[in-house]
Amino acid sequence: MLKAADLATSPGNRLASFAESAVPVAEMKGLWIVTTEASAEPTRRDFLYIATGAVAAVGAAAAVWPFISQMNPDASTIAAGAPIEVDLTPIAEGQDIKVFWRGQPIYIMNRTKKQVEEARNTPLSDLKDPQTDQARTKEGHENWLVVVGICTHLGCIPIAHEGKYDGFFCPCHGSQYDSSGRIRQGPAPLNLPIPPYQFVSDTKVQIG
Repeated sequence: MLKAADLATSPGNRLASFAESAVPVAEMKGLWIVTTEASAEPTRRDFLYIATGAVAAVGAAAAVWPFISQMNPDASTIAAGAPIEVDLTPIAEGQDIKVFWRGQPIYIMNRTKKQVEEARNTPLSDLKDPQTDQARTKEGHENWLVVVGICTHLGCIPIAHEGKYDGFFCPCHGSQYDSSGRIRQGPAPLNLPIPPYQFVSDTKVQIG
């Protein structure tokens, strides 16, 4: 005959006692899924650690950003003529690109040997605004021509590699410039201006 103590410790009663003390999370086909405070606690603690770390990282970035921002030129500085650097690598021989500096179009032309020879063999007496090609290019980089792409007549933008001088042609009033940007024909009185520039390497030029 079972005693009261045996009933209290019997497997069935122990299972019933366990079920009563369990925290019901979900019930599927009569089965209990049990969770405890001890198993949930690390998850909340880890979340707090992550959240605290994220807030600290955002705060640090916000504190550093003003100093980084001050290192970059603002819009007014760029508009006033902050120097720009141009990679020359993509410009093949006989081609040109147009960039902008101080709101002005700048042509950078990689001249062919033929263009360089023609520009250097042109007598100054044939020029309306006499200037040698050597004076308009950099020594050691004679193939590169850098000019402001604004016609000196009325300010139109000339087209590169057009006209009978293999240089620039202004579609507004027909002014023609040679491969050194010198006026050869038409109403323009002066050569295309040369902006301040320098080569910082064989493949990069700084304008301004």
